[in-house]
Amino acid sequence: METPTKRVDMVPAKRRALILEHLRVNGAASIQELADTIGGSQSTVRRDLEHLVEKGYLERTHGGAHLLQPARATFERETSVNAQLHHAEKVAIGREAALRLSARDSVIFDSSSTVMEAVRAAAERDLPLTVVTNSLEIADFAADVKSWRVIMPGGTIRPGYRHLAGEPGESFIRTLHADVCLSGVSAVTGALLTEIALEVASLKRAMIRAARRTILLVDSTKFTAPGFCTLCDVSEIDEVITDTGATEEELAPLRAADRRITLVPVSRSAATAARTGNAGPGEAG
Repeated sequence: METPTKRVDMVPAKRRALILEHLRVNGAASIQELADTIGGSQSTVRRDLEHLVEKGYLERTHGGAHLLQPARATFERETSVNAQLHHAEKVAIGREAALRLSARDSVIFDSSSTVMEAVRAAAERDLPLTVVTNSLEIADFAADVKSWRVIMPGGTIRPGYRHLAGEPGESFIRTLHADVCLSGVSAVTGALLTEIALEVASLKRAMIRAARRTILLVDSTKFTAPGFCTLCDVSEIDEVITDTGATEEELAPLRAADRRITLVPVSRSAATAARTGNAGPGEAG
C-alpha cells in the first residue's frame, strides 16, 4: 500500500533534488524509501525516477535506483534541479559573497545557481551596482532592483538552459574592466577548475580575465572529478567561498596556491528546511 502524500505541493525539481540527495548519501534506495523521503506516493517516485534516468542522473535497479558514479565528464544538470540541490549551502555561500560587494561596484555575475543566491543577497543590501550577466534569470531578477544598471552581453541561448554563450557576448566581455566577478564552476579537482561545456568555459574564462578580482562560489560537492574541459587554474582566482563540508584534503591545493578560502557554516535547521521543502522566503530556490 502506498504511503499517503504529505507534501503534495512540492514542485518536481524539489522532489527530484531530494531523491538525488538521498541517493548521494545512501548510494541506493527502494521506491518506498524514496516515497518516504519526498513524502509522496510510489507512483510519483516512479515518474521522477523515469525522468532522472532519461536525463542521465540514475540507473534503475530492481525496485529502486542508484546514482551513476562517476557522472560523465560532459554531464550537465538541469537548471531547475540544480538550483534545488544543496540549497541551504548555496544560500549561505551567496550571502557571504554579497558582503564582498561595495556601492558603485561593477560586477560580473555568471549563470551558476550559487551566484544567483549572491545576487538575491546583494539586492537585500540595496547597493548601487553596475551588473553584467549572461544569465536570463539573473537579468530578469536584477531588472527590478532600481539601484542597479543591468547589462547583458548578448550571445545565443543554450538549448534547455537560461543563459547566453558565444558571440557577440564573449568579445564584449573582453572589452570590460570590472571590479569583481562572481563565478561558479562545475568541478574543483586539486588546483584545476573545469566545466562540462566548451562554450561555457570560454565565456567564464573571459569573465574572469575581465575583472580585477574574481571570487569562486562552490558548495562542497563541487570538489570532485574534473569536467570535460579546463576553465583555469585556481591561481587565477582571488578567493574561494565554500561550505564547511569541504575536507582539508580537498582544500590543501587551494591553500598551497595561497588563495584566500572562506568556509561558511550551514546551520542544521537551514539544511533541514531546504531538504524538507519548508524553506523560508529567502530560501525558495
